[in-house]
Amino acid sequence: MKADKNNSIGRFRIIFLLMCLAGLYILGTALHTMLPPTSEYWDKVSKRFIKENLPIPATRGNIYSWDGQLLAGSIPEYRLYLDYVVIDKDSTARVKAQAWRDSTFDHDLDSISLGLANIFHDKSAEWFRQRLMEGKKKRRHAWRIYPGHASYIQYKECKELPLLRESSFKGGFYVEEQMKRKRPYGSLASRTLGDLYRDSDAAKNGLELSFDSILSGKPGISHRTKIRNKRLSFTDLEPEDGHDIVSTIDVNIQDVAEKAIVNKLKEIKGETGIVIVMEVATGDVKAIVNMTRGQDSLYYEMKNHAISDLMEPGSTFKTASIMVGLEDGVINMDDVVDCTGGIYNMHGRWMKDHNWRKGGYGTLSVSQVLEYSSNIGVSKLIDKAYHDQPEKFVQGLNREGVGLLLDLPFKGKGEPIVPHPKDTKRYWSKTDLPWMSIGYVTMLPPISTLTFYNAIANGGTMVKPRFIKAEMKDGLVVKEYPTEVLKQRICSPKTLENIQLILERVVSRGLGKKAGNGGKLFKVSGKTGTAQIAKANGGGYHSGIPRYMVSFCGYYPSDAPKYSCIVCIVKNGLPASGGGQCGPVFREISEYVMSSGDHRNIETAADSNSVFVPEITLGNKQDAQDIIKKMKLSQVPIEENIVDTIPEDKVPNVIGMGAKDAVYLLQQRGLKVRLNGAGQVQQQNIPAGSEAVRGKTITLVLKEGKQSE
Repeated sequence: MKADKNNSIGRFRIIFLLMCLAGLYILGTALHTMLPPTSEYWDKVSKRFIKENLPIPATRGNIYSWDGQLLAGSIPEYRLYLDYVVIDKDSTARVKAQAWRDSTFDHDLDSISLGLANIFHDKSAEWFRQRLMEGKKKRRHAWRIYPGHASYIQYKECKELPLLRESSFKGGFYVEEQMKRKRPYGSLASRTLGDLYRDSDAAKNGLELSFDSILSGKPGISHRTKIRNKRLSFTDLEPEDGHDIVSTIDVNIQDVAEKAIVNKLKEIKGETGIVIVMEVATGDVKAIVNMTRGQDSLYYEMKNHAISDLMEPGSTFKTASIMVGLEDGVINMDDVVDCTGGIYNMHGRWMKDHNWRKGGYGTLSVSQVLEYSSNIGVSKLIDKAYHDQPEKFVQGLNREGVGLLLDLPFKGKGEPIVPHPKDTKRYWSKTDLPWMSIGYVTMLPPISTLTFYNAIANGGTMVKPRFIKAEMKDGLVVKEYPTEVLKQRICSPKTLENIQLILERVVSRGLGKKAGNGGKLFKVSGKTGTAQIAKANGGGYHSGIPRYMVSFCGYYPSDAPKYSCIVCIVKNGLPASGGGQCGPVFREISEYVMSSGDHRNIETAADSNSVFVPEITLGNKQDAQDIIKKMKLSQVPIEENIVDTIPEDKVPNVIGMGAKDAVYLLQQRGLKVRLNGAGQVQQQNIPAGSEAVRGKTITLVLKEGKQSE
């Protein structure tokens, strides 16, 4: 009995001890729950919450031409990845899914490799095969299968390949989307449009930088967490996409101007070529070209010379000089001046006319002085009138708006320099006045010279060059940029009438003949310019081969000016002639502009030798019509395109069209257009016949070649 009692006590002690241990465990667990978490706990939490407050980039707004063509836009590009490892909480399901993925990969490896090589032509099928095999060997979750970026079209083609066509959870194929800035027209007006830094979305220069606050939008905020072995992103604040801006650039004029100046640069081995075309009444810059010769002897847009380069304008400045004298009444149209055989000692420094070796011009009238661009004629007239009061001459230039700050929306713009005799920071010599009168001493960017001539064409009203017409959001205008008047009147009507007459004579019978068309199509007015300038990199004026800037600046048609234009070329050595080298470029551009759009004046021939032209359907109908007229071909009446019969409130079918026509039709209905790729429209994400909701974005997939079925 005693032994049984002892055994019972022993068992109770063990039970009591176990109960005590259980109580201590419960107490410990309660204390652990109540006390602050340990660092180990936070380590586990940190593994779940990967990152917080991650920025979501906003889609950058587009830059359009004046008629709605896309000049710069944000287009998605894709990084392609393959995940070789299946993750699933259910181990049985994971093993089964992994086995399927591995077997499918092995079975279709050759088909996938060949398909990728057909999509990305820079890599072979064998290269892709080795790349895919390497990823499987390393068992990577994020194995990049192509080193470059894929377009939307290429991504969609990848999704048609075996394994890759499956969902990301099943096949393991997934992408990272990045918005990249693209210019559908390549380098056209690239220095004016501007660039973004390669490694970021930060604006670098041009309109991209000037209107960055409008284009960039506002980024959103997100965080990433790990839930059930999957990394998921959650949006805390939606991004606000940037607004679009509508520029004044005309793609067709820009293209013609670029080709014309490049052809001339190649012909004369020029260093730099500049063209600006401006609409007279509004100041809208329709084209701006800045071509520089590269080390490979090809020409590229490297710098916005038209706006940033300060250069002595040369003989185009003579117009302003004569205008000052006419306005002040110290020069009259019936005055004559002796050009003394083409060479003259002006206050101890020899001044020459371009034909001095042939004996010069002799006696010239005021009009002829500009028609033949006589240095001696202009400088003698101005020096005689203002020698004792040169400050009055400079005041006259300022009155005309010469040297006026334009405050253009570009970083690094050149600010005109027009020296004043009373300026204590600069010594004024006796030769400054005569040499200033013929385009030296003063420094102007080409766009300032054009602004002055545009004012002459615009009835004496000087307007500021305009590059942006409007700001838009979701296809609606939210802000307009009106034409800005800088000076209501640069001179009296009588002076303006005389100057306009002289400038027309420069082209009709003077040195600017090559800028005109002989009056057969329309009259042109303007002035030639040739100036010797300093060597590049501070080489001075007189050492080695001389360096020149030749130019022609004018407007057309003379009787009712619509457009003004300046052409400048920087070159080394002779011959150097503004009329002979820049004039033909001016003529080519002006004839194109006046034969297209609202200014077509080339009549269609109606004779028995006319050629039948098939009906124009897709593509740029207006451009085709212009070509037909210029070639003097006749055409049967064109049936109304079926697209035109679709109601204004419905989405048209634009598949098979070029981007220009598709964008035009869609924007007419208030839709915002996003383009992916280049060529003809292959797909549209809003079906034809759907309701056209104003401000809604429609995405068009474009591709070179035949349209899809």
